[in-house]
Amino acid sequence: MPAIFPRWTNNVTILLGLGAPMFGASLIFSIWYWFSPLYTDVGYRPVQPVAYSHKLHVDELGLDCRYCHNTVERSAHAAIPPTATCMNCHALVKSTLEGQGAKAARLEKVRESFETGKAIEWVRVHQLPDFAYFDHSAHVAAGVGCASCHGRVDQMVVVEMEQPLSMSWCLDCHRDPKPNLRPLDQVTNMNWDPAAQSYDPDRDPQRTRKVDPPVHCSGCHR
Repeated sequence: MPAIFPRWTNNVTILLGLGAPMFGASLIFSIWYWFSPLYTDVGYRPVQPVAYSHKLHVDELGLDCRYCHNTVERSAHAAIPPTATCMNCHALVKSTLEGQGAKAARLEKVRESFETGKAIEWVRVHQLPDFAYFDHSAHVAAGVGCASCHGRVDQMVVVEMEQPLSMSWCLDCHRDPKPNLRPLDQVTNMNWDPAAQSYDPDRDPQRTRKVDPPVHCSGCHR
């Protein structure tokens, strides 16, 4: 009786046995990496309606983070400043920009917003899912520096996302917060280097209690 299947089909089961685990492992790795916030979110830098440079305002002019984000110490959210905050300075420097063409044009939407009362539609860069609760004031009170989550914003002409803000990234810090803690009066100091300072929060007399962030589900999912 002639053979129905060719001889090479005897190796199909062997190939499937070897190939299926390799394919499964490759698929899992691909989803783990290319579908993760580390790949999809880090580096996100949307074009804003106004070309606001943090490098100019923070690094060169010396503005403190809290001048614009003035609720960061007492609220869960770091406020987006109203146009009136911008005009506290730009109402005074407007005359120096007259006749400078492109530089003056950058402020057109700011002046228009101030005159009409219509808020500038800034594009949010750092945004957690709705099912995750995050309180800025709690982290600032614990001594977590702005740069730990947002990177060196003072060096960014265009703000971009530097950290993935994923659950695993947050849990790594909650399990061992010490590397991200600094003196309470250095939270907004972008130039403060924890490695160079050899800072130990347990020996800081400013701290009245040990930082013990939650690692259980209800800490962030309420």
